[in-house]
Amino acid sequence: MGKLVRDRIPAVIRRSGHEPVVRVLGAGEYRGALVDKLFEEAAEVREAVPAKVIEEIADVYEVLRALAEAEGHDWTTVEKAAAAKRAERGAFRDRLYLE
Repeated sequence: MGKLVRDRIPAVIRRSGHEPVVRVLGAGEYRGALVDKLFEEAAEVREAVPAKVIEEIADVYEVLRALAEAEGHDWTTVEKAAAAKRAERGAFRDRLYLE
């Protein structure tokens, strides 16, 4: 079972004395792998100890940036869409939980 990894991970593996087996994904596979990676990283946020949670949030952020780019959007467009949605529906600051 393979998984999407950051660009420099094969070099890290080589420095440890191993030879990674990698391939470049096509556009459709890449999008699916990014969504899988998003779920993987989100689960890691849930499980992270407080001292490591920021690293896991950064991983989610990086996957979201890549997914936006794969869909043809730059991050500024995502931020504008988020701001518009926040203005219309609010954020999550009030910690409201609908029963």
